[in-house]
Amino acid sequence: MTTILVTGATGRVGRHVVQGLLEAGTTVRALVRNPAGAALPEAVEVVQGDITDEAAVERAATGVDAAFFLWPSFSAEGARPVVAALTEQVSRVVYLSSMSVRDDRPPAANGVWGQIEDLLVGSDWTYLRAGGFAVNTLGWAAEFRRGDVVRVASPEAGRSLIHERDIAAVAVVTLLDDKHIGQKYVLTGPEVLTQTQQITILSEVTGKPMRIEEQTPAEARQAMLALGADPTLAETSVAYWASLVTNPEPVSPTVPTLLSRPALTYRTWAQEHATAFQLTP
Repeated sequence: MTTILVTGATGRVGRHVVQGLLEAGTTVRALVRNPAGAALPEAVEVVQGDITDEAAVERAATGVDAAFFLWPSFSAEGARPVVAALTEQVSRVVYLSSMSVRDDRPPAANGVWGQIEDLLVGSDWTYLRAGGFAVNTLGWAAEFRRGDVVRVASPEAGRSLIHERDIAAVAVVTLLDDKHIGQKYVLTGPEVLTQTQQITILSEVTGKPMRIEEQTPAEARQAMLALGADPTLAETSVAYWASLVTNPEPVSPTVPTLLSRPALTYRTWAQEHATAFQLTP
């Protein structure tokens, strides 16, 4: 039976990858920092360790047939020995990358995602270049719960947010079929919505009207820094959101093509996560 290693198995995407692989009849091994708190299905082989520890990665990857890989940092520092340890044990790797990667730029200009892609050259790779995650809008949940104002930078920035279940479903498909080796798949949701439209949908789903206040670029950068973001990431993120006002993110056909069904909408995501935006009675 095929055995597949899932890194990030307790995360928003990884849990769905684990479940999808189990449903496909695959043996799943997961590298997790805290097995006691992982709450993974009993059928999963759990290996304790951190994804940034090459010895743990080597141990987890020994004897597997393929791996779902993600890197947990916005910096590629320390990634080279980890990727080397992984690919010494398993050649078939599906890597969760970013839509921001462009093939006409050198790896260093593509941020951590391009640098990791470059490290995987020589393996049997598939790159899942995902757009913005719908789940990241959980960042507005606290504002929904405590008041009636959401403060955002560039409210009219247009994004094609993707549901984490769609990312995971594509990961499962590509892990289980070698015809996807060497492919670079751009993954998005089915529609472009401005941040204003996203908040409107959340208001409709939760039944709570919200006002939107626009942050200045300086305020947005400071808010990200307060959450522990790298200064360079904060700067580039704010500039990117501003660019999406006039140049919205594209919509890719990859998800419906690979899954033979429509991509999940942001409204579907909002309905599934509505309780996170509501006060618990």
